[in-house]
Amino acid sequence: MALHALGFFWRDALVAGGCAALLSGIPSTLYAWVSGGDVMEATRAAGAMLIPATSTDGELFIAAAIVHAGVSLFWALVLVRLLPHRHTLVWAIIALACIAVLDLRAIGPLFPEIFALSFWPQFADHIAFGAVLGSVLEHRRKGR
Repeated sequence: MALHALGFFWRDALVAGGCAALLSGIPSTLYAWVSGGDVMEATRAAGAMLIPATSTDGELFIAAAIVHAGVSLFWALVLVRLLPHRHTLVWAIIALACIAVLDLRAIGPLFPEIFALSFWPQFADHIAFGAVLGSVLEHRRKGR
């Protein structure tokens, strides 16, 4: 990868991945709120990947932010590198549907709090991540 292209790669991953990370929790949070569930449940579960689940909500929130940022950056780097330049949005959504199954069903059992979360709201969060990442990436690529 040429140095010039490498700069686009990192900027695309940070911008598209950052936007996706910030917005991707909306579906499950709205679902929890509307259904009368615990809107902090997924946050606590993500934090428990890093620190004990018995930690305070504040500690779990900080840990969740670190976990979410790291996982989001990882997938953004992978996808910015691999997603085609044509139909980027569609491919990003398809990729995140596959990643959701990997995250929630293959890796999830390693983390009891994650595995205990309702599947479909978390799946919707993954689709939202793909939609935002794909949209932002497609927009950035068209600008070049």
